[in-house]
Amino acid sequence: MQVNRRIESESEMLSFGQSLSQILAMGDVVALTGDLGAGKTTLSRGIIQALCGDLDVPSPTYTIVQTYECGAFELWHCDLYRLERPDDIFELGLFDAMDDCVCLIEWPDRMGEHLLESALTIDIQFEGDGRRLTMSGNTPWQERLAHV
Repeated sequence: MQVNRRIESESEMLSFGQSLSQILAMGDVVALTGDLGAGKTTLSRGIIQALCGDLDVPSPTYTIVQTYECGAFELWHCDLYRLERPDDIFELGLFDAMDDCVCLIEWPDRMGEHLLESALTIDIQFEGDGRRLTMSGNTPWQERLAHV
């Protein structure tokens, strides 16, 4: 399954994140890929603010993980760019969090084989002045993305 979407601006990326937040549930993992500055954190910010309220959402580049209480579940926003080894996710507690939290994971390639096959992958690529989002995942994601 693959769904493409064009995003023209930062505000449109935030708005898409808000829409995407409506289909997320406890135990969901969203893997965000793309070059530096492509919009992974902006998309995450839209999701987090929609689920947790209008709060400041810093990039977790230096902290690696930021957690948020979002009512029925906890949300983990992870930036694994500085992760040295895939097994470091166990020390962070990320492997366990993927069971009962919503996890937004930037640079998921750093997890190696530990990324769940059930994850929704959103690849963000520069396309002119905008971005091209390519979303892929298993059949349940295809059904859920039809509502975004």
